[in-house]
Amino acid sequence: MRIGIDAMGGDRAPKAEVQGALDACASLAEDDKIVLVGDKEVILQHLAGNDGWEEHIEIYHASQAIGMNESPVEALRSKPDSSIAVLVKLHKEGMVDACISAGNTGAFAAAGQMMLRRLEGVHRPGIAIVTPTPRGPVALCDVGANVSCRPFHLYQYGLMASIYLSAMCDMPDPRVGLLSIGTEEAKGNELVKQTRELFQDDSRISFVGNVEGRDLFSGRCDVMICEGFVGNVVLKLMEGLVEGLMKSMFKELAHALPDQASMMQKIGSSTFAKYDFNEYGGAPLLGVNGLCIICHGASSNRGIMNAVNVVRELSKRHMNERIVEVLSQGPEGN
Repeated sequence: MRIGIDAMGGDRAPKAEVQGALDACASLAEDDKIVLVGDKEVILQHLAGNDGWEEHIEIYHASQAIGMNESPVEALRSKPDSSIAVLVKLHKEGMVDACISAGNTGAFAAAGQMMLRRLEGVHRPGIAIVTPTPRGPVALCDVGANVSCRPFHLYQYGLMASIYLSAMCDMPDPRVGLLSIGTEEAKGNELVKQTRELFQDDSRISFVGNVEGRDLFSGRCDVMICEGFVGNVVLKLMEGLVEGLMKSMFKELAHALPDQASMMQKIGSSTFAKYDFNEYGGAPLLGVNGLCIICHGASSNRGIMNAVNVVRELSKRHMNERIVEVLSQGPEGN
């Protein structure tokens, strides 16, 4: 594979991206390549001192970069030589087989949709994350690609996220829940009610009904579906809550058991690692005609390295081909 990485996107770019690429080289096959896209001189500065990087790493120059606060579509138009635009263009032209970015999520998602287009049968791409829970991994989709959804979009998210979770976690028949304000059938807005009917009418989906936000950790479903606005709020709330609770809990434990400080620190680090977004690498933009992995803006080199592993796994499992096959057998949308 040839895997492209946006070297200029993210809070820690380009240091994290370059080091993540170097770390990923150890697991690459002999013919695999990583293509770092961005300011060539800056990338070379961060590669300096690392012998043998030329064996697996190439550089493709891009003279511009899109900031995190820039308007996605306007930035793509005004910065055609940005690392994001160039990266996705390379993917479109077949010069890389997948692309990874921790940069401006909106710009990366927009570039993916505009340049790569949608897979056959897909109405709206969606971003799916896998979050660890005490009862196993749960896929949440959409977390930001589509904030104005129709029922059929959410229905397709259920199918695509199920395929993604099956591919990544070897889960043959994931249970799908629809995020609402109550588990009763009468609860929810019209979007939820109409989507519920679509799920109930498709026997291929193991639909468990409406679920509430707390069910993300209850074990009631393996896939949780919602529109992008709600999903992004859930994602950011979850990140902040986990970090806050972890710090508070281990601070109290360290105070109560001062003689066990080193053990508490070890347990705390191990526990936090299970909920660290860097462990999961990134989230795929499901439904585009390519492999686009969206990383957290604060991704470390470990996050970038794991994103490379995610790309290789999804390619090996032929996820996009499975999505097209499943959607071709389903009802036509409006």
